[in-house]
Amino acid sequence: MNRVLVIGGVGRIGQSVATDLVKHSEGVVTLTSRDSEAAQNSAASLGAQSQALQLDLDDQGALDVAIASHDLVIHCAGPFHDRDARVLKTCIQNQVNYLDVSDHPSFTEKALQYQEQAQAAGVTAIINTGVFPGISNSMVRQDVEALDQSDTIHLSYVVAGTGGAGMTIMRTTFLGLIESFPGWLQGKWQLIQPYSGREVITFPSPYGRVNVFWFDVPERLTLPQTFPVQTVITKFGSVPEIYNGITWALAHWMPKPWLQNRRMIEFLSWGGFVTTQFTDRFSGIGVAMRSAVTGMREGQPTQAVSTLVLPDTAIAAGYGTGSIAQLILTQALEKPGVWPVEAAIPTPLFQQTMVQRGVQVEQAISPML
Repeated sequence: MNRVLVIGGVGRIGQSVATDLVKHSEGVVTLTSRDSEAAQNSAASLGAQSQALQLDLDDQGALDVAIASHDLVIHCAGPFHDRDARVLKTCIQNQVNYLDVSDHPSFTEKALQYQEQAQAAGVTAIINTGVFPGISNSMVRQDVEALDQSDTIHLSYVVAGTGGAGMTIMRTTFLGLIESFPGWLQGKWQLIQPYSGREVITFPSPYGRVNVFWFDVPERLTLPQTFPVQTVITKFGSVPEIYNGITWALAHWMPKPWLQNRRMIEFLSWGGFVTTQFTDRFSGIGVAMRSAVTGMREGQPTQAVSTLVLPDTAIAAGYGTGSIAQLILTQALEKPGVWPVEAAIPTPLFQQTMVQRGVQVEQAISPML
């Protein structure tokens, strides 16, 4: 019987991942938290297939014991902006497969340094799973494979309100405004200011035309390493539109030392969470994504565009991570090393697991006039 350890399993994302695991896999799912009561309550809500474990990531001895007794570890204890890779390292040492829902390039860089160790240990470790990054990466791979040659990848996301992810998405958003970041443009790395470069993207209903802005996500780092393209664009926007205005003002007008202060980040996250809890009633908590890859097909300039809309961003993250966990647990996927999603998940397996979850990714391929 498979045993899966979900670290941070009481958070909104962790709960969504665990729910997907219970539905689409067999075995025992262990939910961890530093708060024993919270872990027990979350496990009880999932039924007999789950159990609770009190765990503090700073207790290396307890972490070793917990990981060694499971077949797969899923790291959901964000935010990942300043996390180290101790969970991944411990999984490699214990030869236990690993997934995470990390969403910041700084953590991605740390994790990828363990590529050789994971390969030598026979450990399949896939990072940046979830919705974006995660499902978004597989959408890009699907579009790249639809062309004979790819030149530009343009990823856009829009999240309504909190996205159902609680304080985590607020912290991630504000942490992403602190520093300029390198983007892969025209075959070289160039510094980009967060929340600059406003662009209007038309998403499927109910979102329509939404303003999106440059945002620092792991895809801007991993996609140029995986695919031989000249440009990778990653842009993000919010609805209602007022939140784009607030975020833009913070990125461009607030002194950087203020944003670098943890107390300020917590204050902004708390204020944003309280506000969006109110507007969520009107905006919803969904997510829309658009992958547009341009290049050549049969000698003609062509664009492949994939779109996806889901009503709950946190549940969507559960689909992304849970589907990969399902593939590993059923041994449909085995790829020792540390990989971003687009380098590890074959498109047919991605499509298969999305269909099982009732997720419809629309793809359109058209010549560029």
